[in-house]
Amino acid sequence: MSAQFDEQSLIEYVTQQRWYGSKSRAVAHARVVESIVLRTAEPQLALALVELRYETGQHDIYQLVYELRDGELVLDGLAEEPQLARELVSAMRSGLTLQGAEGVVELAAEPGFAAIGRELTSVRPVGSEQSNTSVVFDEDLILKIFRRLEPGINPELEMLRFLTEHGFENIAPVGGWYSYSGGPLSATLGLLQAFVADGRDGWELALDEIASSPERFLDRLQRLGEVTGRMHSALGSDPSDPAFAPEEPSVESLGLLTATVDEEISRLFLALPEDDERLEPICGRGEEVREQLRFLTTAGSIGRIIRTHGDYHLGQTLWSGSDWVILDFEGEPARSLVERRRKRSPLRDVAGMLRSFAYVASASGLLRGVEASDDWEERARGRFLDGYFDAVDPTLLPSGQPAIERLLTVFELEKAVYELRYELDNRPEWVGIPVAGIQRLMEQAIQPT
Repeated sequence: MSAQFDEQSLIEYVTQQRWYGSKSRAVAHARVVESIVLRTAEPQLALALVELRYETGQHDIYQLVYELRDGELVLDGLAEEPQLARELVSAMRSGLTLQGAEGVVELAAEPGFAAIGRELTSVRPVGSEQSNTSVVFDEDLILKIFRRLEPGINPELEMLRFLTEHGFENIAPVGGWYSYSGGPLSATLGLLQAFVADGRDGWELALDEIASSPERFLDRLQRLGEVTGRMHSALGSDPSDPAFAPEEPSVESLGLLTATVDEEISRLFLALPEDDERLEPICGRGEEVREQLRFLTTAGSIGRIIRTHGDYHLGQTLWSGSDWVILDFEGEPARSLVERRRKRSPLRDVAGMLRSFAYVASASGLLRGVEASDDWEERARGRFLDGYFDAVDPTLLPSGQPAIERLLTVFELEKAVYELRYELDNRPEWVGIPVAGIQRLMEQAIQPT
């Protein structure tokens, strides 16, 4: 299969896509570093790895699926004909290995995943994604194609396979995957999973039920706490696997975390506008926030560090039938793959979910015109934490409830500071949510033991 790529057309195409992640950088050059044929029959289908090199000297590699139709190059056939994704599923089913000029693409099905063997009929794209491209087959399977590639196994594939092998069922099981090795990098290219057709997004469900059935949703949150505790227990259960074995954090790693967050706080608070009334509760209090975070290095043991979800909030959950399904184990998109695979305290996930309750309590009024009761957030926190502490392996956590509460506060502060920066840049009308969170957390009495 021979295709001639025009460099300028390639740059224009990639930089205009929703999944392009470097919109603030100027692209100096683009080239196809690898092209591997998937189907030789007309219209011919292939995978391409495209390198974009920026004026800063940095570079990214993106995955395209392209076609040759009667000699005409179509840069990304999936955008126009999502049914072409059937070819990838068929190749996984067959366990194909495809040779390129420099490396190979290997496609594989998960043993025992029966759904991959069925004939695929209907197909539709998922249009709401930002960083990947997904296609749903028969409301039964979903194929996620990773666009910006980084060397190494994708955390979502790694985490889902581990959780399945260790008996955690509150996930969408892996059906297959494909990956590239050799040449410019070795990386996961795509992932096939079961599709949770009846799942209700946790964030949307919260907004609905705060208005209609707030007590029922609090019951659901207690169950979500239990599921989260079991997830962390599973992730910290295998000392024989170096990628997942729980570890005791070093003093140096705690100091590095504190220094990184300290710098972030300093930079953010220096840049806060002084004449914004919404920021009045926290203006000039950056040093207090930094002092709270410094308690992390004097708090003694923080328990063990394990692989975690890494980007945990209500939007990463589905309510399906009578239980929760946890989604999207890739971690925070802005972090590097190395960072996303780093072991952390499980309480960092917990803090992310607690901050999600603060958001939904405020967003109910902003988005639905229905104010949550004054005590809803506090009750939501309590029910979730009750379920969590009942289910989680206690050896993963700090010793004693005061140490647990202090560490949770530290991680919530870290998250709320990140939220404040995001809202100032993107949703100024939501700034009050992280401001209220920072104010509340600062007013909590945190004393080192």
